[in-house]
Amino acid sequence: MTAAYGERVETIVAALAEQQAELTALLDDDAWARPSRCDGWSVADVVLHLAQTNEMAQASIDGTFGDWAKGFPTNTRDVDEGADLLVARERGASVDELRTRWLDGAARMCESFRGIDPSSRVQWVAGTMAARTLATTRLAETWIHTNDIAPVAPTARLEHIARLAWRTIPHAFGREGLEPPGATAFRLVAPGGGTWDFEPDVAPVNVIEGDGVELCEVASRRVPVSDTSLRASGPDAVRVLELVRTWA
Repeated sequence: MTAAYGERVETIVAALAEQQAELTALLDDDAWARPSRCDGWSVADVVLHLAQTNEMAQASIDGTFGDWAKGFPTNTRDVDEGADLLVARERGASVDELRTRWLDGAARMCESFRGIDPSSRVQWVAGTMAARTLATTRLAETWIHTNDIAPVAPTARLEHIARLAWRTIPHAFGREGLEPPGATAFRLVAPGGGTWDFEPDVAPVNVIEGDGVELCEVASRRVPVSDTSLRASGPDAVRVLELVRTWA
């Protein structure tokens, strides 16, 4: 692992810890029973879901994902339905119990990410991925659910999420049974100015341009493309925006 590569991984884990802290700051005593942006879920349910999926990631890091998966609901239509059933199964813990579970699991997961080879392959829902990619997906999901609890101002941390969406375009197409699109570039405006440019190794045939935060919201399936100012050019570009995502 080169120094630059290691520094980038450390930056991702630091961003994950910062995002966890931002979410935790929203959890005052009155927050837990409030409804969230997730249909049918309270704030407590959102935190429970994050604690559960952090434990799932911890199992991946520890090499015990198969054992963890034995407890995942079966005969579900998709991962979302399974997650909903898992929350329903464990709903009802006290605020103190849930807060401790969330904080302890989040801290342990970050420490584990700092200690694992970032290029090592770990098991996840849709197959294996690099540990570094798993850390970025945890950042993305934590950011998504932070905003499900209460809107927060965008930060530079979202660059990691936008890059994840760009890098996993082939996976997004593959899960729909489609061939990967032609080479695609993201040329995005960062919060507060500046740019996030993600360019393929060859000249792109598809280009996505516009607001970087909007791209993250679209990839997180929280905002439809039609409600954004994102621009797509190229033969596959519209389809890229339809399928781009930050989670398996």
